Amino acid sequence: MILIFPKRSTNSGSRFNTGGNKIRFAPPHVIVNRDFPFINFYFSMKTNRLIHSQSPYLLQHAHNPVDWYPWGEEALRKSKAENKPILVSIGYSACHWCHVMEKESFEDATTAALMNTHFVCIKIDREERPDLDNIYMEAVQTMGLQGGWPLNVFLMPNQKPFYGGTYFPNKQWKGLLSNIADSFEKHFDQLAESAEGFGKSIARSESEKYDLKAAKALLSKEELAAVVKQLRDKFDPEWGGMKRSPKFPMPAIWSFLLDYGVLKKDETLLDEVFFTLRKIGMGGIYDHLRGGFSRYSVDGEWFAPHFEKMLYDNGQLLELYAKAFQITQDPFFKEKVNETLGWLESEMLQEEGGFFAAQDADSEGVEGKFHTWKYTELESLLGEDLGWFAKLYTLKKDGNWEEGVNILFQTDSYETLAKAEGISETEYLKRLQQTKEKLLQVRSKRIYPGLDDKILSGWNGLMISGLVQAYLATSDIKPLDLAVSNGEFILKKMLLNGVLQRSYKNGTAYTPAFLEDYAAVIRGFIALYQATFDQKWLIEAKKLCDFVLDNFLDPEDGFFFFNNPKAEKLIANKKELFDNVIPASNSIMARNLQDLGLYFYEEKYAEIAQNMLGSIHKLIVSEPAYLCNWASLYLTTLVRKAEIVIVGTGAKDKAKTLMQSHHPHFILAATENVGENPPLLAHKTPDLEGNALIYVCFNKACQKPVADPADALVQLPTLA
Repeated sequence: MILIFPKRSTNSGSRFNTGGNKIRFAPPHVIVNRDFPFINFYFSMKTNRLIHSQSPYLLQHAHNPVDWYPWGEEALRKSKAENKPILVSIGYSACHWCHVMEKESFEDATTAALMNTHFVCIKIDREERPDLDNIYMEAVQTMGLQGGWPLNVFLMPNQKPFYGGTYFPNKQWKGLLSNIADSFEKHFDQLAESAEGFGKSIARSESEKYDLKAAKALLSKEELAAVVKQLRDKFDPEWGGMKRSPKFPMPAIWSFLLDYGVLKKDETLLDEVFFTLRKIGMGGIYDHLRGGFSRYSVDGEWFAPHFEKMLYDNGQLLELYAKAFQITQDPFFKEKVNETLGWLESEMLQEEGGFFAAQDADSEGVEGKFHTWKYTELESLLGEDLGWFAKLYTLKKDGNWEEGVNILFQTDSYETLAKAEGISETEYLKRLQQTKEKLLQVRSKRIYPGLDDKILSGWNGLMISGLVQAYLATSDIKPLDLAVSNGEFILKKMLLNGVLQRSYKNGTAYTPAFLEDYAAVIRGFIALYQATFDQKWLIEAKKLCDFVLDNFLDPEDGFFFFNNPKAEKLIANKKELFDNVIPASNSIMARNLQDLGLYFYEEKYAEIAQNMLGSIHKLIVSEPAYLCNWASLYLTTLVRKAEIVIVGTGAKDKAKTLMQSHHPHFILAATENVGENPPLLAHKTPDLEGNALIYVCFNKACQKPVADPADALVQLPTLA
């Protein structure tokens, strides 16, 4: 049997596949059908089952004429009872092309009628259900098709997929719906056979798929140097980042190279990392007025972003820029840290202490409208200041982007620009700050982009780590207060009877958490301990870790499932191994096990982490760009990870001094009181006067205790 499907668009997120036409949107919930105007009114008033959802993305579709179901037993039973194929459509609230497909197809009554007649239609927010997104994204890629969002997948009633794709223009979409409905009726057996094949493929274990075998966790210095060389060979010497377009920040890559450069004392490599961070921070991907980073740039120069801001990116980049400032003391990096903190506090902080998930790319139906500027508008606002401001941000009278608007895009350093103006850099920056504040006041009166106001535990965990690093780098107490408040929020609102929840909104926590959430929250809690030395955070981290070991670990290969197999029966239980825009949940979990194993003397934790590293070894060597968080962890097999303990009066002050100097390779415990938990603190004593001593230990064997943090740092090993 041959299925003839309409040609599928290859667009999965690029703005440039619009035939040169700017897409504009009708107001929310207004359905444009000029042939049957009475239908417009009817469907603008009618709601579907998504109206009961918490997800902003699902609620955006609650007034569609499509008879959407959320994922659940009701929809799955209906498919079996009526013998209809399932259409699963997956997206997220900040996804530009998800909005386009909704307006073109899901709000069109004729298209909706096709969908409702022939399919059971399920809408999924990928941020609420990343487990389902992982399964069906892999299915589409297994079919040899391009992945992306919106992701539209057709399933048999047993949930096994037989076809899929991303964005389809309306005409193609209607043709595809008709073709699949006809094939399901006339060629059911062939479709079922095809679905079985795809089902078997996605159900294969990752260990089988990538031929992973247990081995000793031993990566040689030469192999690790070769990994670094592979990455460096792909650097973009002109614009930073990797030589590719579009460009994603990929914090895990630069974090690994930063750690490696510090341990190797490789100043050239460090300069290359800092060059990339400067280019990202100067680019249009960065919001120069408010702070915060967009998800990616559609070009190779960090110029034109997709404008959506995701919490997970900003948590990791906050941590990375804070580390860069610790090492260099470059005020440019501190500026990005402080401005991003300002954005986080002013626009992403929920009143209970959680952080919202994302800001949309679009406002008033136009992508980037909130962030971009007409030259004439700037002329009226800035007057004679526009000259130097235009030089700074590469502004043009006819616009430097689409439709005559300007993206703020810095190409020269403040030092160079100040010299050209004949003033000091300090004076230049003071003038710039005043101008930014003026423009920000104007921008704040615009209609804001959509806000995805659900709170995701894992993304908040990533932000906790970033906030703690910002505190350590700047000594500003505000980011630490935000981090502690966020940790308390997770403990009080998102832990239900010891089970972490993925999402929170309107006073309700829902959907049991995935490995991504547990791993990032545990990481955040460990960071909170190392900033506050309140043992509560370590104890809570260990509780969560033990839950993960009991519910997510696959004893057959030693890795963790992304979903809890005991919580819900899916067609496949997947494991996340590759570091992407968010590091792999398994790589974060391996680091957690390593650190908690040292804090609590849990040999089992360390053994599991070592086994994971040994199994993943060959992939790190062959695919380093997507295993950099693993590679960073592998440094601990080459450079022993120090256990630093500080006990006695003044312990916390000395600990803070140690942490302010970024070194990637130690854990730290400190207390004023002898005999306090965790076990790592046991049998360490202050000096005879009760003043703090610093113990630098390796595998429970300690060096001679010292009183000065500088003397402790000297005891730390390097790769050089």
